[in-house]
Amino acid sequence: MTSGLKKRIEAREFVLTAEIVPPLSASGKQLLEEAAVLRGRVDAINVTDAASGRTTMSSFASAAILAANGYEPILQVTCRDRNRIALAGDLLGAAAQGVRNLLILHGDDPSGGDQPEAKGVFDLNSRELMALVRRMRDEGTLPSGRKIDSPPAFFIGGADVPRDPGPDFNPQGLIGKVEAGAGFVQTQFCFDLDVVRRYVDRLHEEGLTEKLGIIIGVGPVRSAKSARWMNENLFGVHVPESVIERLEKASSPAVEGQAICAELIAGLREIPGVAGAHIMAPGGGTGAIAAVLDRLAA
Repeated sequence: MTSGLKKRIEAREFVLTAEIVPPLSASGKQLLEEAAVLRGRVDAINVTDAASGRTTMSSFASAAILAANGYEPILQVTCRDRNRIALAGDLLGAAAQGVRNLLILHGDDPSGGDQPEAKGVFDLNSRELMALVRRMRDEGTLPSGRKIDSPPAFFIGGADVPRDPGPDFNPQGLIGKVEAGAGFVQTQFCFDLDVVRRYVDRLHEEGLTEKLGIIIGVGPVRSAKSARWMNENLFGVHVPESVIERLEKASSPAVEGQAICAELIAGLREIPGVAGAHIMAPGGGTGAIAAVLDRLAA
């Protein structure tokens, strides 16, 4: 079965994806309750893989639960916690349970998580893992040459940071991910449509928009304080002062943040080369994402 997300991106449809942080629970109830808020409203749902080095329900199990309940998951896979043997085995298991989309990430340093004494594995980096998955998919073999019965049909994704392409802008990182097998990228938050236009124009000049679905990260910022924290603590993120001022002046900053996010998505739809928007709301959960989708629908 082919990824529905892949089909829509290849058809040049504007896609919406959203992110769920799996619960710290041995029950799938909360996960499915959060997903239900998004049913029929987004094209695919990301499940994070112990983001920030904090333990949650396994992203592999979470993606399998979503697939079994009629959702299209994007399985986030980090290089942090598993060696190549475990990664290949877990990926085959995910494919066997109907998971078709992957977002392959390096992974946050475990020293900043809830169990800082944990040791990172990092047997492979993200591009090496992409290449492993591509070989499993396209050649039906492991690097050892062992044949895979029923190879997985994964749509491979990576991450990027949208930035103003100055004179020294070099997209070699993205080019390397394409060469390793990536068919789409989901980016870090971006709150400036002019930056997106210049960034995507530069990628178009390199021929990358024809090879990659560029999905821009957005999110409903809850307050001016949160926006300033993002500027100071999230690599590659810049919330413009005009956005911070709107949040400061609003009677309900959280509602204003949802309005700003909906406006950004509407603007992204009009930028050639942008394949979609990825909505993240780590502090507000799927309720905040649903509020943004309500505004879009209106």
